[in-house]
Amino acid sequence: MVEHVEHAELLAWVASMYYEDDLTQGEIARRVGTSRSTVSRILREARDEGVVEITVHYPWKTAPEIEEELVARFGLAHARVLLSQDRSYQERVRGLGVLAARYLEGLVSGWDERDAILGISWGVAVHSTVQALRPERGRPHHRLPITVVQMVGAVGEGDPLIDGPELARMLAGVYGGEYRYLHAPLIVEDAHTRDVLLAEPRIQDTLSLARQADVALVGIGAPRPAAYSLLRAGYVDQEALAGLRDQGVVGDVCARQYDAWGNVLDIELNQRVVGIDLEALHGMEQVLGVAGGEAKAGAILGALRGRHVNVLITDDAAARKVLSLG
Repeated sequence: MVEHVEHAELLAWVASMYYEDDLTQGEIARRVGTSRSTVSRILREARDEGVVEITVHYPWKTAPEIEEELVARFGLAHARVLLSQDRSYQERVRGLGVLAARYLEGLVSGWDERDAILGISWGVAVHSTVQALRPERGRPHHRLPITVVQMVGAVGEGDPLIDGPELARMLAGVYGGEYRYLHAPLIVEDAHTRDVLLAEPRIQDTLSLARQADVALVGIGAPRPAAYSLLRAGYVDQEALAGLRDQGVVGDVCARQYDAWGNVLDIELNQRVVGIDLEALHGMEQVLGVAGGEAKAGAILGALRGRHVNVLITDDAAARKVLSLG
């Protein structure tokens, strides 16, 4: 029977019987008409080829006392603080994504009767959040009336999965909603080019919709080599990064660079960004900022002081440093 089935279809069929129908490898072998060892090989190949993706769900513990202190100190709507527990940075980012996803799922579950707008930026933490979303935690039996809108232009370099267009599409797909792309680069050559793009009707319409978002999901960047997405994307080099720090930059949200008090700086890089202004975030019901690691404490503190986020998803290392600085 095996020879009459397309190979890709065979991988999916066998994987579905094993992982979804809970059949044993012996039962599958009898149904398919092959040996148990062949079924085992097919299952390995299905994982290797990405037909099957296995996610390990860690028991992500939080620190309620630190969360309460952050809320009280900075007037936040909510805070979630992950206990690092000596995990690697990659594992912590995954954990932050899970915490942010569960929080977002709680919001989405109450959106049945409203046409909600969800704004999204870009970056590793935002991707981790979208990846951790589980549609069954929303309402899987019907489409939700939400529109996901890209709030900043596309990076266009590096990993497309962390870029705004793909993230908007992925997030809308989780709940069967609609999505709107911002058809422009994130950072352009100069202020004049930015102004020309902002005059385009389609870009104006998308940014107007973004400003009406009920909830926004954003990352928080820090001008450090290991934590600065614009460096990884090739928009700045090491020398320019050092120059940003000299100009007082401590962090960025939606690629807008701000100082230690959250003030958006009048610098050349900010004049080249295509996207919403941070003031637009202040009018939204909830802005979820996702960032962790002690190296990002200054950036997180600036974002909190500037009121650029009012829901913080972070880890205990960053939170304790923020509280000590603020």
